[in-house]
Amino acid sequence: MAIADGEGRNSVFLAQNGHSVVATDISRVAIDKARRLAKERGVDVDFIRADLTDWDWPEEGFDAVIAIFIQFARPRLRNRMFDDLRRTLKPGGILLLEGYREEQLGYGTGGPQTIENLYSEQLLDAAFADWHIEGLASYDAEMEEGTGNSGKSALIDLVARKPL
Repeated sequence: MAIADGEGRNSVFLAQNGHSVVATDISRVAIDKARRLAKERGVDVDFIRADLTDWDWPEEGFDAVIAIFIQFARPRLRNRMFDDLRRTLKPGGILLLEGYREEQLGYGTGGPQTIENLYSEQLLDAAFADWHIEGLASYDAEMEEGTGNSGKSALIDLVARKPL
């Protein structure tokens, strides 16, 4: 499952690599673009228009959840969404999360403009303390995501497995 997948780059990539994918986004326009991309690439993705703040997350419905730059959520909502991610993954399922670190504010190259929406290793380690953290890495990388997100970026990746 690819959450808040926007125009479908991640979900279509996963489908092109043989995965059965469900992708959500709140924007009808983004989902329409994602459907066109999937059609152009000759893959099937189950696109669902959903507001993740009140979506009925399937209980233990997915083997993997991909959460790339979902940092629209302030801490209270983020904590609830992290609980939803925990609940929707099957035991032994894997979470792949990528986002911006707090240092991103100093780079000014895109991403959330408020520090409370940004991640740190400590935040993610604490949020998934009862899971097996297979990878947690902070790094800088050049991003070219259009005019709003371009240049040196402070990133963080989490790979965590839900306990059996």
